Amino acid sequence: MTILAIGAGVAALGVLGAGLSIGIATGKATEAIARQPEAEGKIRTTLILGCALAEATAIYAFVIALMMVVKL
Repeated sequence: MTILAIGAGVAALGVLGAGLSIGIATGKATEAIARQPEAEGKIRTTLILGCALAEATAIYAFVIALMMVVKL
């Protein structure tokens, strides 16, 4: 049972990584738009796609952590 609790905690760390990556990506996109306002559309599209992929990994980590907690 302790192993499952440790595993759930480690799986939950995936959410932390996704949050950090989305924050960094948003900051960099804001800087890029400030430097090149005419490229705003392309930058925004790439940002949204990247954030969606990062958020998907966070959801997977969250689901795995929940499955482990329920197994306890």
